[in-house]
Amino acid sequence: MMSGSKNVARAQETAKPLSPPIIVAKNLTKRFGSRLAVDDVSFSLDAGEVMGLLGPNGSGKSTILRMLVGTLRANEGEISIAGHDIVTSGRFARTNIGYVPENTPLYDSMRVTEFLQFMAGLKGLRKQQVDEALERVCDQLELNDVRRQPIHTLSHGFRQRVAIAQALLSSPPLIILDEPTNGLDPRQIIECRNLILSLAGKHSILVTSHILTEIEKIADRAGILLHGRLLAVEDLRNNPDAGDLESRFLALTAPH
Repeated sequence: MMSGSKNVARAQETAKPLSPPIIVAKNLTKRFGSRLAVDDVSFSLDAGEVMGLLGPNGSGKSTILRMLVGTLRANEGEISIAGHDIVTSGRFARTNIGYVPENTPLYDSMRVTEFLQFMAGLKGLRKQQVDEALERVCDQLELNDVRRQPIHTLSHGFRQRVAIAQALLSSPPLIILDEPTNGLDPRQIIECRNLILSLAGKHSILVTSHILTEIEKIADRAGILLHGRLLAVEDLRNNPDAGDLESRFLALTAPH
């Protein structure tokens, strides 16, 4: 659990947005046939803020992220990323996003450096920028010892680091992480948590999880989702006690 002093520091960092919200999502609705996966969801994310989307499996978290990055079209609603509409100005919107989906697909036959060079090219980095970007992300993610290894030889924890590294290559203002600690062991979970905290302030971060304590330890705010609906957005900066979010979550998601 973050200490009270850390919460105060984070609150001071994020209390005054430096710019308009990096994400503005209005009335998002997504249907898959007769199933309503996301039901009229609206929220925003400020510059430098960490927001968690918390909910059980099937609550709509990943569907919302896929709409935000433009790989899935909403049936209704609007999304703006750094002032760009994700549908009408999708190319410009996506240049502001670093995305790590759950179980990120990686090219297993590539070595780590080859994969990151390939991804840097896809992100439009110029040749002279690529080496600098690789050095930076490999230092951040502690990948230098495995840069020459084929990806298929890496542990799950290192594969997740590579996935996050590719998202950081272009230093995007927005990082989106879908269940980033899924499948990690306790040490790797702590390392991932510390990484997210180190990125906060320099990037806006939207992260999903079905694990309440993980969101509680990293986020400034937590959106609670159930059956595709956003039930509430809790301010964790001013409510540092674990019991507050836990009791609120249980009350909101209790069967009626």
